[in-house]
Amino acid sequence: MSHWDVIVVGSGAGGGTLVHRLAPSGKRILLLERGGWLPREKENWDVRAVQLEGRYDAAETWVDKDGREFNPGVKYAVGGNTKVWGAATLRMRPADFGEVRHAGGVSPAWPVSYEEQPERDACIRCDTCDGFPCLVKGKADAQTICVEPALAYPNVSLLTGTRVTRLETDARGRTVRAVHVERGGHSERHSADVVVLACGAINSAAVLLRSELADRSGLLGRNYMCHQNSAVFALSRRANRSVLQKTFAIFDFYHGAPDTAFPLGLIQPLNRTPALLLAQAPPIADYSPDHLASHSFEFWVTSEDLPDPANRVRLTRDGRIAVDYTPNNTEAHARLLRKTAEIFAATEGPGFDPDRHFHAERMPVRVCSHQCGTARFGDDPRTSVLDRSCRAHELDNLYVVDASFFPSASAVNPTLTIIANAMRVGDHLRKRLG
Repeated sequence: MSHWDVIVVGSGAGGGTLVHRLAPSGKRILLLERGGWLPREKENWDVRAVQLEGRYDAAETWVDKDGREFNPGVKYAVGGNTKVWGAATLRMRPADFGEVRHAGGVSPAWPVSYEEQPERDACIRCDTCDGFPCLVKGKADAQTICVEPALAYPNVSLLTGTRVTRLETDARGRTVRAVHVERGGHSERHSADVVVLACGAINSAAVLLRSELADRSGLLGRNYMCHQNSAVFALSRRANRSVLQKTFAIFDFYHGAPDTAFPLGLIQPLNRTPALLLAQAPPIADYSPDHLASHSFEFWVTSEDLPDPANRVRLTRDGRIAVDYTPNNTEAHARLLRKTAEIFAATEGPGFDPDRHFHAERMPVRVCSHQCGTARFGDDPRTSVLDRSCRAHELDNLYVVDASFFPSASAVNPTLTIIANAMRVGDHLRKRLG
């Protein structure tokens, strides 16, 4: 068994950022990543390989609330899901950190404020960004920006192909004594003064549930949120000649609209959709895939879903991950989709028919790129799993720095908030470690 000052599990937005923050401290840090280095290869930009054949997808199945199997939209690789993110990093609005009233209920306040989070470009503006790995390291993913610079320090080590199976505590159950892993067909055991989980809100909850830890409140795995997300396809009478169109966002309805006092959410562009994908399932009939590809505008429409204890991550009897999820606050999302159609109709003018030229597809449970909330933080151990430093209330040396800690989801991509919080927790750990 090897002993370290800090073990970090997961190398994505949270874990990669934390290791980068701690690397200059001189403390001995071990970064554990379930996947390997995602290869830089031609297939990084191949639509068929990435989108249709799932070349970089996780090779496992989870189950939904009805027991149906699905392949989750997660990537096990150095850098985690940031290897294929849309590279649009939006901060939550200051108001999101307070209590927000929605048509479907109340989004709770956070125990910290917006003011407590601290604030090289190789991009060639290609058309294979959102959902694809970047062949030229221009995506600012966690591997490129955080993990590789951290590994330049002699005190930082990385083990890939390493799956954490459970955490072991001391006899009192107050301190994590060892991290049990499977690597290369063998079982290993590593220990550290501090252990940090950053496996994603679903997998971090699964590790803790498997270890039977941090659940005195009964909230571990519960209050799972993933946003209400819809991919929108709008057909224009004019050709769309843009290549990288994910360069703006519409926040006009984020806090409400003239016809409602309740928040609706965010509208942002998606990357272009190639004809090869449109040929599989055309969103609009009577047009060829080539015409649809050259005359389309794509949008990603996001509304906040609210924490609900019934929406949860749990383990099946055979130890697999199950995600029980039912959408809520749905009126806001329906209104926002109508607003999106109205904006496009006003832009297009006469001849645009929302019923024929506008298609919105709600993302199913397997699309879990915005997963959060399974180990919410707070000041009261009876109503939260983690404290305001993202340390488990019940354990002296266990922290979680992925989006598990979110008490609410807001209506923007969670990545920048994960990064900002990991920097905040990193500063806390540097003080703790001395």
